[in-house]
Amino acid sequence: MRSMGKKSKKKRTGAAESHGSTRAKMDRQSSPAPRDGAGVKHKMKRKQYEKEMRVLHGELVAMQEWVKATGAKVCIVFEGRDTAGKGGTIKRITERVSPRVFRVVALPAPTEREKSQMYVQRYVPHFPAAGEVVIFDRSWYNRAGVEPVMGFCTKEQNKKFLELTPAFEKAMVESGIILVKYWLEVGPDEQTRRLESRIRDPRKVWKLSAMDLKSYSRWFDYSRARDDMFRATDTAWAPWFVAHNDVKRRGRLNIITHLLSQVPYVPLAATDVKLPKRQGAHGYVDPELPLQHIPEKF
Repeated sequence: MRSMGKKSKKKRTGAAESHGSTRAKMDRQSSPAPRDGAGVKHKMKRKQYEKEMRVLHGELVAMQEWVKATGAKVCIVFEGRDTAGKGGTIKRITERVSPRVFRVVALPAPTEREKSQMYVQRYVPHFPAAGEVVIFDRSWYNRAGVEPVMGFCTKEQNKKFLELTPAFEKAMVESGIILVKYWLEVGPDEQTRRLESRIRDPRKVWKLSAMDLKSYSRWFDYSRARDDMFRATDTAWAPWFVAHNDVKRRGRLNIITHLLSQVPYVPLAATDVKLPKRQGAHGYVDPELPLQHIPEKF
């Protein structure tokens, strides 16, 4: 695993040099966030947040190039409470990388045919091949959380899932998949605030489902299901990493920094790229075609 706390003494040039300074910047993020007198984390100003995110995006691109070059297979699982910030974190991870390498999987409710299959069968076809990073926005762990809490599976099905999952994930890891599992946690007051924001904001109302409203009243049922899941599936080969995400900007930076530490990538050698000379027009003139152009209102 790549150490995040040491900066290479060797002088680098170009992109490689920038990665050295990147690691130093990432180290600074590991210090505890400032808190007020009540122990609550302060919010982070957008300017500082975007500055740190720019650094991390560069590292994610470096990780991407390493994954492509080595044929690595990376599988990232995001689970957590409703409104804990899974979607926003995934969006920030993927917004500057190639969708041909980073793939997000967010499966809908299973069909009747899928319900008749072995439970994990619908997830396996989405696992990464060589040179891919697959991010599950909720995963096979539905059977450990929402399904038992909301009555979509039996107690026996939930119990069997918890018994079998460690062996299933061990097989994943032994096949060469780098498996990283995140649980995003949010406090009850902050969850209430975020749900109320979705109700009021027409840009967010699509995020509010009937299931969210039903789930909201079952905070402690979800807590018990989460605890059972941790006890059964937090293993040496596939541990759970818990991210407290009441302050979204800090949470996203912390998660991405940690993710980078879990993938043993190394910056690739910088390439000296120069644009070739553009060809001459050789008599070409833009034709007068009867095309429709959009109004330029801005």
